[in-house]
Amino acid sequence: MWQRNQTDLADFFLEGLFDDSLTHLFLFSLTMVVFLVAVSGNTLTILLICTDPRLHTPMYFLLSQLSLMDLMHVSTTIPKMATNYLSGKKSISFVGCAAQHFLYLSLGGAECLLLALMSYDRYVAICQPLRYTVLMNRKVGLMMAAMSWLGASMNSLIHTVTLMRFPFCGARKIHHFYCEFPAVVKLVCGDISVYETTVYISGILLLLLPIILVSTSYAFILHSVIHMCSAGSKKNAFATCSSHLIVVSLWFGTGIFSYMRPRSQRTLLQDKVGSVLYSIITPTLNPLIYTLRNKDVAKALKRVLRRDIITQ
Repeated sequence: MWQRNQTDLADFFLEGLFDDSLTHLFLFSLTMVVFLVAVSGNTLTILLICTDPRLHTPMYFLLSQLSLMDLMHVSTTIPKMATNYLSGKKSISFVGCAAQHFLYLSLGGAECLLLALMSYDRYVAICQPLRYTVLMNRKVGLMMAAMSWLGASMNSLIHTVTLMRFPFCGARKIHHFYCEFPAVVKLVCGDISVYETTVYISGILLLLLPIILVSTSYAFILHSVIHMCSAGSKKNAFATCSSHLIVVSLWFGTGIFSYMRPRSQRTLLQDKVGSVLYSIITPTLNPLIYTLRNKDVAKALKRVLRRDIITQ
């Protein structure tokens, strides 16, 4: 029994993204620069929203939660990949793999739910402006954030526990740079068709239903904007929603590409490219999109910089 447990809890081996060639060394360095940009951008966004009283609104509270999810997302996968590459090791413990799988799946699901709820916030702000303080107050914002975190965490916990209870075959080599679901599933021995069906159902709940909610919200927003008399009001409405729409398109596009394709149509290269977009590029772009395109956040950044210059 002890020997069986030892075998079941054996380490996994991550193939990684890079080898020892000069080209891959350059790509690794570029990835680390992108990682630092992602960490800096999301941390700065969180700090700006926390420290500036003008940004203490439900909209920016939800944005701070989005930045926190992105910050944790890149921190879940990239440091381990970098450590393995620099040390020359490829192993990750069974517990480490399970923890990484749980965290990235929780954060990804939470972001899907949060983006959908943020679209409702934009709908209320534009279509029901006089009722905004009633429909979207601090308590509602906290409930939205809690629903996103708890719902996604419960879903991830169920999938992680179920997946890690299956027996794994062979050398346990994961053809990826982290313990992503599709890569780990390929190592499972036996029939997992029922489990894969539950995963697709979960994918529908966490991807397609939020997309429907986002689409519905923006359909009402577009209808309201078209009937606005003032050109300035239309411009402000589009400016308010454009950042969120760009982020939604990037996130759900890469998520569908990574998780909603049939297993028979997957290739190792496509899985890795999709995961790089999903776990590195998108969390890096999100704070840049919101900071550069959002006047309130940009003004808050200018106030902080001006304050630092005066202090010096």
